[in-house]
Amino acid sequence: MTTQPPLPPGLVTIALDAMGGDFAPAETVAGAVLAASRGGVAILLVGDTAAIHAELKKHPAAAKLPLIPVPSEGVVVEGEHPAMAFRSKPRASVFVAAGAVKAGKAKAFVSMGSTGATIAAATVVLGTMDGIERGALGAPIIGFAPKQVIIDLGSNMDTKPQMLVDMAALGAAMARIVLDVPDPRIAILSVGSEEGKGNRLVKEATELIKQTSLKFVGNVEGNDLPFGRAEVVICDGFVGNVVMKLTEGLGEAVAHEIEKRLGATPQAKELAKHLFDLMNVGEVFGGGPLFGVKGVAIVGHGRAKAVSIANAIMTAKMVVDKGYVDAASAELAKTRSQVKAQPAG
Repeated sequence: MTTQPPLPPGLVTIALDAMGGDFAPAETVAGAVLAASRGGVAILLVGDTAAIHAELKKHPAAAKLPLIPVPSEGVVVEGEHPAMAFRSKPRASVFVAAGAVKAGKAKAFVSMGSTGATIAAATVVLGTMDGIERGALGAPIIGFAPKQVIIDLGSNMDTKPQMLVDMAALGAAMARIVLDVPDPRIAILSVGSEEGKGNRLVKEATELIKQTSLKFVGNVEGNDLPFGRAEVVICDGFVGNVVMKLTEGLGEAVAHEIEKRLGATPQAKELAKHLFDLMNVGEVFGGGPLFGVKGVAIVGHGRAKAVSIANAIMTAKMVVDKGYVDAASAELAKTRSQVKAQPAG
C-alpha cells in the first residue's frame, strides 16, 4: 500500500473497493466524493489508480477532499469462486481493502462488488469472532419496519441451530447499538406463529434460544415482517435471501404498476419511488454490515449508484463510531455461555 499523506484529525478512515459494483469505478468514486464532502471520513479508494485518478478529475471538489487512491491488482467478479479468487488474485481490490482494515490503516471497508468475495475477504482477512465459522449478512431490508434486522440474508445456506442463536445475539447487539432499540425482541422466521411450527432447525434453535436472556418472542411469519413484530428476525441464509429478493422484486413490480395505472404524473412517480424505496432498502442505503467478523465490513448492492455508495460509507462510519464490533463480541460470548445443552445433530 502506498504511503498515506497526513489527514485532518478526527476523521474515520474507510477503505472503499473502488472497482466493485456494476457501475465502478465511476459511481464508486462519485460516491466517495459525496461521502467525503459530508465530512467525518477519509476514504481509501482501492483499485486501478489510473482509472481512479481519471474519475477524480471529473469532480473539481475532489482535490480538496481526503481521498487517497490505493493500488490493487485485479477485480473479483460475480460468479467467480471466492476461495479460488483469494488464491489467484490476492491483490484484488476487495482483498486489499480488507487488508487495510487488518493493518489498522482503515477502520472499515465497503464493497459493492461480488458478495461472496466480500464475505470471503472479511472472513479470511479480518477473521471471525470466537465460535463463528463464517460471517452472516443481515440488515433492515423492509422499509415499513426500519428498526428490524433480518439475519441471515444469504451467506450461510446450511445452518445449524447454534448458528441461529449466534445470529440472534449479533442481531440484538446491532439493534441496540446501531438502531437504538433498548430491548430488542428476537423471533425466528417460520411457517406459523404458534410454538412448535416449523422444521427441525426452527424447533431446535427455539429450545436453545429459550435458555438465553435474549427477549425471545417465538415465531413470526412472512406476513409479520412489514409490521415489525420483532426487531431481530433470524433464519437460514436460503430463506433470508429468498425473502430479500422477493421484497426487492415486489417493490420494482409495484412501482411499475403504479405508473402504468396512474400514468407518468408527478404524484404517481413520487408514490412509485416511495414504495420502491420502502422495498429496496439495500439498494437505497447501499448496504449493511457483515455480522460475526472481527472488523467492520459493509456489503453493498451491486447496482448501487453514488448516493447509495456514499450512504454505505457513512453507515460504516456510524457502525465504527458506535463500537458495534466490541458490543457484538460481548453479546455473543454472554449468549453462548447461557446455552447449557445443545440438541444432537
